[in-house]
Amino acid sequence: MKAKSLAELGALREALRRREREAAERAAREREARAAAERQRRQFADAVGPVTPLPHHGRAASSVPRPEPLPRQRALDEQAALREALSDEVDVESLLLTDDGLSFRRAGVGPDVVTRLRRGHWAIQAEVDLHGLRRDEARERLAGFVREAERRGARCLRVVHGKGLGSPGREPVLKARVQRWLGQHAGVIAFTQASGPQRGAGALIVLLRGSA
Repeated sequence: MKAKSLAELGALREALRRREREAAERAAREREARAAAERQRRQFADAVGPVTPLPHHGRAASSVPRPEPLPRQRALDEQAALREALSDEVDVESLLLTDDGLSFRRAGVGPDVVTRLRRGHWAIQAEVDLHGLRRDEARERLAGFVREAERRGARCLRVVHGKGLGSPGREPVLKARVQRWLGQHAGVIAFTQASGPQRGAGALIVLLRGSA
């Protein structure tokens, strides 16, 4: 680059000097930063004292992801609470009506609700099958099923308990227990024996309390 005049030559010389000053200042800042880092390292080393590295264990780092923590104890507590809340000893026979089949309605619920429930006024939104389960298994399965239905906002459910054909004496033991359990659940406002197309005497159609 050639200067065309003395003025341009002076300006070029000043630009070069400015770049040199900036480079010198930048280098000074970098030296100061390195010196500060070294001071901090020494201060840390003085505070910690002599350090002996641990021998290498020779094991490869595991790449298997850890399982998510599950609230196992809370689940056990909930199951215990369910067993205590839904008792086999409670008698709800006085609440079971016999007009046109078995049905139940909580106090304050009109008989027309049961009639509409039996006639399929509400669409079935969820179903649970308790066939082949033991008493405690069926109770926990039913309670969890109703609780999940409430969480999702479902109202009309079908609970299949079977007709007891495989039970000793061919008596529907589970059927009576399911009636008692449902009668104790605060969220259940009515249930009725299913009609023929809905599995008849082997199932109940259950209506839950609305969220509104």
